[in-house]
Amino acid sequence: MKRLLAVAAALVAIIPAAPAAAALPSGLVFYRYEHGVTIHTPFARHTVDPNGQFSVSQDGRKVAYVDINGKVHVKAGGVDKVVASGAVAGTPCATPAWSPDGTKVAYAVMSTEGSAPIAVVGADGKGRRTVGRTYGVCHLAWSGNGRYLAGYTGTTDGVHVLDVTTGKSRKAKGVGRANHVQSLSPDGRKVVYRALGRNTEGGDGTWPLWYTPRIVDTVTGKRVTPPVKGTLIGAMYLNDGNLAVRVKGATRNTVVILTPGFKVVRKISEPFQYRKYALLRVL
Repeated sequence: MKRLLAVAAALVAIIPAAPAAAALPSGLVFYRYEHGVTIHTPFARHTVDPNGQFSVSQDGRKVAYVDINGKVHVKAGGVDKVVASGAVAGTPCATPAWSPDGTKVAYAVMSTEGSAPIAVVGADGKGRRTVGRTYGVCHLAWSGNGRYLAGYTGTTDGVHVLDVTTGKSRKAKGVGRANHVQSLSPDGRKVVYRALGRNTEGGDGTWPLWYTPRIVDTVTGKRVTPPVKGTLIGAMYLNDGNLAVRVKGATRNTVVILTPGFKVVRKISEPFQYRKYALLRVL
């Protein structure tokens, strides 16, 4: 735990101050580590527990996070409400995940085993239930159809997909070592993640500011390569099935939105002030 806090402190020390009143185009949510975790949405700026276990709802209006005591919080409209307790805490990788409709939060429950129960609770704190067990407890991502959750293992040796309807979990094919899961396709079949080399350290589990995204069909193991030129530093599926790809720029980054058939729908030019921020969500 001391090492995790030391890493968080080091990140704060090396990252410059946030831009003042930088305008955000509607649809982009950024974050970075500064005096905790600061999340910038088109609607508000949130600072949450430096433990680093956080996520933002699909509409960008609610933030879920787990504090150091394992309590699950939901922040919305200036109100911070504890909606559950007993979550895995003290490790940045055990992040909660929002349901696609923004009404529920999934999180890993403390366990003495390698796998852990995954619980789902309403954003209002009601209706808590356990939906299954999985080894993929880190950086949970929820599919757009609401049926699947995916995460990487705490040992970084793979990604597991949990069917919240049946409670069954399976290891994704075609995925080796990973230390970040960004998103699932709406049908839960394809996963966007950060791949690790054979000798690469797994790190402490914080969300990466940027990374080379890899997309794999978790059933066949086939890799999916979007036809986007440039240096890719992130990607994520949207609820409508489109794929958002983040491309590094010299002065500002660009988000390219692609249809499932890889036709370009639009391009979003990020504000230059956010070039070194992490892109958390495209709304």
